[in-house]
This record gives sequence, structure tokens and C-alpha cells, in this order.
Amino acid sequence: MPLAHLGDPFKVNVAKTTQCALEDMVVDEQNGYGDHNKIETNNETYREIEVKNVTKDGHPKGDPSHFALIKMLGQGSFGKVFLVRKLTGPDVNTLYAMKVLKKASLKVRDRARTKYERDILVEVHHPFIVKLHYAFQTAGKLYLILDFLKCGDLFTRLSKDVMFTEDDVKIYLAELALALEHLHSLGIIYRDLKPENILLGEDGHICLTDFGLCKESLNNEKAFSFCGTVEYMAPEVINRRGHTTAADWWSFGVLMFEMLTGSLPFRSSNKKETMNQILRARLQMPQYLSEPAQSLLRCLFKRNPDNRLASGHEIRCHSFFASINFEKLLRKEVKPPFIPTAALFSLESLIPREVEDSPGIPASATAHELFRGFSYVATNFSDDDNVPNKKSICPRSEMGMFKTTFYKEYKTLDILGFGSYSVVRRCFSISTGKAYAVKILKKGLRDYTEEIEILFRHGKHPNIITLNDVYEDESCVFLLMELMQGGELLDRIQKYVSFSEREASAILEVIASTVNYLHENGVVHRDLKPSNIMYSSSSNNPTTLRICDFGFAKQMKAENGLLMTPCYTANFAAPEVLKKQGYDEACDIWSMGVILCTMLTGCSPFVTGPHDDIENILSKLEAGEIDMSTDNWRYVSDTAKDLVRKMLDQNPKNRYRASDVLNHDFIRARFFLPDSTLKIADLQAAKAAVNITFQAMNISPRSPKLLSVDASDLARRRKQRKTLQPNN
Repeated sequence: MPLAHLGDPFKVNVAKTTQCALEDMVVDEQNGYGDHNKIETNNETYREIEVKNVTKDGHPKGDPSHFALIKMLGQGSFGKVFLVRKLTGPDVNTLYAMKVLKKASLKVRDRARTKYERDILVEVHHPFIVKLHYAFQTAGKLYLILDFLKCGDLFTRLSKDVMFTEDDVKIYLAELALALEHLHSLGIIYRDLKPENILLGEDGHICLTDFGLCKESLNNEKAFSFCGTVEYMAPEVINRRGHTTAADWWSFGVLMFEMLTGSLPFRSSNKKETMNQILRARLQMPQYLSEPAQSLLRCLFKRNPDNRLASGHEIRCHSFFASINFEKLLRKEVKPPFIPTAALFSLESLIPREVEDSPGIPASATAHELFRGFSYVATNFSDDDNVPNKKSICPRSEMGMFKTTFYKEYKTLDILGFGSYSVVRRCFSISTGKAYAVKILKKGLRDYTEEIEILFRHGKHPNIITLNDVYEDESCVFLLMELMQGGELLDRIQKYVSFSEREASAILEVIASTVNYLHENGVVHRDLKPSNIMYSSSSNNPTTLRICDFGFAKQMKAENGLLMTPCYTANFAAPEVLKKQGYDEACDIWSMGVILCTMLTGCSPFVTGPHDDIENILSKLEAGEIDMSTDNWRYVSDTAKDLVRKMLDQNPKNRYRASDVLNHDFIRARFFLPDSTLKIADLQAAKAAVNITFQAMNISPRSPKLLSVDASDLARRRKQRKTLQPNN
């Protein structure tokens, strides 16, 4: 990219702006924003978007008393954002984000911007833009009631769990392009495009939020404000020669570059140098990016906005988005790359507690007059919303209703088992006498929110353990679950009078169909082993099997997604897990293959006994060599051997999927399998070998050390940005 011969951003035409030193500039940095441009504050006018009668009959006008404060989500210079629950009306129990601004703390310019933000949110209706549900005011405060998007911003979520691929970036950028195109069609410049303002909904689609810096630009008129986050500013914003909607597409390019490479295109240790780089530095284009990606970035990083690719139509027609069906995407018919199952905040932060907002001093009469007509009620409640106690509105896991009275309601008994981060005990209800199992997790050792979300969402499946309730105290979290009275899989097999391949086929069908359900719903278990597959009753009926312990379970991305967090039990871990390569649901198929081997032969294919050396076990597993010429395999049919080989294929791309397992002759042609009793070795010895290996993995130096999300490049950059924020 050629160097741009533009003026020094710190020598500004006095006729347009007031000169000031860099230290006097206030730009948007995480929590607040500012603007030193006199043209906007003194001469520009703020045109309201006309808001007609939007109050639907039967829906009450918003009022602070209609909302219960659960927790504070954030705090800025002029107000706070709370998580709230609706107490009355057709949307009772719905969670919202409530933005509260103090009128007296707002400067004249900020009062106008707040009013304008409200007007924009009333006017804008788009699937990828946050929705305003209510707007109201008191004598001293303004209230905006918005969608609560509990899964956090896009970059934090994905940097925590998964990696980016170019296919992922296409979908997210395509959704963002549709949102920006819609805003621009209404004559609105967004001006604050950055990762923190792109949130992720429960359905996995993005949602653009925070319209505090938006500017109306009818007929593509120029704005002259110096605002936004420096790293994402367009050159024309920095040099203050006037900017239009084209500035948003430069920021769009910065986001695209960061998503594809993990770093910013222009960045330095201080703001002044970063601005100079944006104005003059040559873009270093990574060669590993595809040609369409490089082409689009070059078209977006044109310092002259007249030469920039600067319209939604042009963006959509670029070859980079050739595989995207924008009509289906707009209707949300395209499956997003990543569907979250858990909120970013911890569950203890949702414990009901006294949360109070500070009092608002009544503003002046002039300020109050500015916000005349501020109140608003969304009109698109469906008829079904008139049912106040509709279960789907607010499940217990979202309301922050977890109890703190476990030991008052239940009595704990003997220990049923230990896990890496937990202990499971038998317990019974003091009031009813009914027996349960309780999984007790020590707080601070790991993030348990995803396990709880997965079980709440998928625990109704007949072969997934049911989570009945969640309790917590200051040190522990208690997951109250159904009691597995039939014991572990291998223990039950040991009690079979005769165990043949037909019984093994019936068991595998239940396990495979349950795993197939999980994979279709975007969940990978990552720790399938016989001790995590249990019978709910003393019957040998395979339909009573339950898959348990979702402590290592994770939400998968879509077809091209990979998980990168190593979690496993050595005997049952796939090679790609041990090698810490990217892996997906194929790792669960590998574990099922090892379980099938154990049922057919009575031993793991990579373990001979409880005294095996852990290094030898891991070496055999990584090599993936299975010797089927031994006596253990003599009585196993060729059909079963064929399925084992396909489930334990070293290449995860060639490995069977759960649906393939269900369609294999070992399952479909069960009655053609031999019904003779298998010559199984000592299953208890195999079980002991599994336990010894699992214990060895906890102390093995080969166990990977996992770092928190705070260690990521994005988190470090955000901390650095906060330290550079002006004190004033």
C-alpha cells in the first residue's frame, strides 16, 4: 500500500477545530468517550428521528419499580448498566440490560447524544442490532432497557474457547456488514466499531450495540468529531478533515484483520504513534491469508475514502463473501460458527443480593425539557407473551435464583466417586427422604458455568443425567442430580449371566445415539469412559444408561470448528487430544471405540494391566496400534473388528461419526451377530488399570498446563489500553 501524503494530525486547521495537545484529547476507551471538536458541540444540530405512537394497548409504560436489579454489569463516566428482571407485564421474568444515566452528570453535548441514541434505537430494527424494549425517565435519571446478551462480546468468548478460521470470519463479518449497511441506509454513521461493541447472542449470531457515538449524516454529509477508539479510527477521523459512512468500513477492515491474524494492523505503545501509523505506515499483509481476504483488506484500507470500498452492496459482492447467502443469513437461517452455552460471568455473581442504584439529583428545567418524549415501549410483543409464567422466558439458570440452603434441605452420606475437581456424594432430601447424588465443586478451581448450562439445556434427554437443582455457598457449588442406582457400565457387564456381541451392540447403540444428539446440538463431551456411563436402575436394560460428568464438556463450533483445550483420561483420549492439536467431536468417537474394545475383550487396546507405565500407555495411544491377533480378539466377529478400526482411525477426518456408527452393521444387523458368550478377561482388572492411568495423568509432566483467558494477547492489549487511558 503506498504511503499517504496527509497532513500532521496534530496541526489542525483552526478554521475547523480548536488546536489541542494529545493529552487533551479524550477518545473512547472502554468506559467512556469524549470530543473536543467545537463544530459538533456548538454549531451542529441534532435532528430527532420522528417517533410516532408506539405504545401498544395493554402494555404499561416503563418505570424503575417494574424492574428488579440483579447485578451491576458495568459502570461508565455518566451512569451504570445493570442486569435486571422484569417484575410485571406480559414479559414478566424476562432478563434485560438496563442502562441508567444521570441527567445532572451529562454535559449538553452528551445529553443530546443520549437522546439521539434513544431515537436511533427506536428507529432501527435489525436482527444483528441490539433491540430497545423500553425507555423512560425520572426527574434525575434516564433509563434504556435493552436486550441482555449474556454471552459477552465476540472476541472474549472465542479467545476463551476456540480459534478463528477464515470461514468463521466470513459469517461474522457478513452479519456485521448487513448491520452497518442498514445503519448507513438510514443516514447513520456508527463511528465506534470495535470488538467490545459486537456481542454474541445465545443463538450464536452477533449483535451490534452501544450507539452513543453515532451521528446522523443525511445525504452523506461530513461529520468532524474526533471520537472512537484510536486503533480502529479511519485516517479521515484522525486528521479531522471530515468523515462519512466510509469511516465505518475502515474500522470494519481493522476488525477483519484482527479476527484473521489476532493482531491489529496499526498499533504502537502510545496513541500519537498509533495515529501516525494509521496515516502513514505501510500495511504488512500476512501471506498466509487467502487471496480474496487480502484483496478485501486492501480495498478497505484505502486512506482516501473516495477510493475505499465503502458501501454494503460492494462489500457483499466481493469474492471474499462468495460462499455467503446473505438473504438466508439475514433470516438467521445460516448456522453460526459457534453457539455458546454459558455466560461469561460466574454464577456466584448472580446470587440474589441487595443491589442499589445511586440516587439521581433532579436536572435543570432546561435539561429535563431536552428529554421530553424520551419514554418508549416496544410494540412487538407476540400474543404468546401474554402468558406471564411461560417457562421458556427465564429458566432458573438465568435468573440468579440458585439457593444457598443446601445443607438445610439435604443430608449428605457416603462418597460415590471422585473427579479431577469434584467429589460426588449420596444425599437425601430431609423433607421427602428421596435419594439423590450431589456433585460438589470447589469454587476457584475451574469454570463450572458451562457444565451447568449444558445440563440445564440437554439434561431432559433420556440418556443424559438429569440436573435437578443447583445450590452454592461461599466455597462450593452443589449440583443436585438423579442417583445412578445401577452403577457403572463395566460393573454391570460383570454381572451379566452371559455377555455377547448382541448385548454390546445394544449398549453401544444407546451411547452412540446420545453422543450423536450431543454433537448435533454442538456439544462435545471430551471425557467419555466407562465410569462416566452409568445405569439409572438395577435393570440391565440399556435404555436406562446415562452419560454423566460433563465437567470437561464444551460447546463446539460449526462444521469447521476446532477445540483446543486438552482435557482427557489417558486410556480413552484420542491421539489429536494428546498431541494438543485441534480436535472436534471425533475425539468422542475415539473414546467410544475404546469402550467398545473394553466390552468385547475385557481390556483397553492400549493397556494390559494396572501396573502399566504411563509413558508406555501414552506412546501406544499416540501410535494408535491395535493388535487384533491376540487371544482377547479370537472370539470377536469381523463385523465388530471392522467397526473398531473405523472408530479408532488415527486420522480424525477419516474417523467414523456418531451417525456412521449407528448405521454400521454392528448396530443395524445386530441379530446376525454371534450370541455366544464372549471370552472376556477380568473386567475389574481393566477398571483398575483405567483408574491407575487416570491418577498418573494428574501428576504426569505431560499433562498440559492451561492458562486463563487473561493470558491471551487480546486481554493483555485491553489491559494496556486501560493503562493508557487519560486520568481525566
